[in-house]
Amino acid sequence: MTAYLALSALPLYLLGIFYTPLLFAGALAQFAYLLARGVHLGRIPLAGLHDTLIFFSSSLVIFSAPFYRPMKEKRMLFYRMLGVSALILAAAAQLSAPHEGPLPPVLDTYWFELHVALSFFSYALFGIGAFIGILSLRDESLADLEKKQYKAIFFGYLLFSASMIFGGIWAFLAWGTYWLWTPKELWTSILWLFYSFYLHARSQPGWRGRKAVLTGILGFALVLFTYMGVGLLMKSSHSF
Repeated sequence: MTAYLALSALPLYLLGIFYTPLLFAGALAQFAYLLARGVHLGRIPLAGLHDTLIFFSSSLVIFSAPFYRPMKEKRMLFYRMLGVSALILAAAAQLSAPHEGPLPPVLDTYWFELHVALSFFSYALFGIGAFIGILSLRDESLADLEKKQYKAIFFGYLLFSASMIFGGIWAFLAWGTYWLWTPKELWTSILWLFYSFYLHARSQPGWRGRKAVLTGILGFALVLFTYMGVGLLMKSSHSF
């Protein structure tokens, strides 16, 4: 029965591309699925691609809520891009088997759960920033949309920085060191440095506008590679 909650998000996201409220219904269905899994497993389900893809897609939709009114006439295009992305992530989650049973001792700590949850919250905001950036390239009122992109990325950066701190604490408790030189840690640091560069460069008058927009879009491509590319292509202590 629980699995139907996750599957129900797929048609909701598909229809939500044309009727925005259904996107939020899809996200709520995914949240209910994760909640039911959490109760069943006795832990927060944030291990493996299946759970994190669902968490990512639902976070993407939920964190878009503050941008609903500010997007105004661009709202439909914005939520269509969001809906397609959420649909792809939710469908990909169904291709990966859920991680059942208790977590390994190395993951059985709230520092790990905080690290992962905040990481995907920040990924969602980085994605929202990228979508707003894409819209701004097609619009004459670039400055207004670019400011909205900056706000999404700024708050994403704060959450991502916190996730890295919690990840360091988790690593120390698990392995006795804050840093292991794994590919995932290296690319996560590259991602943090990239968005640090974005925020610094964007504070300079010469970088505001199209340069900042393109940098924000490129950043989300780096997010996707750090999340899925590194885990699939490189051996690491992280499975996602």
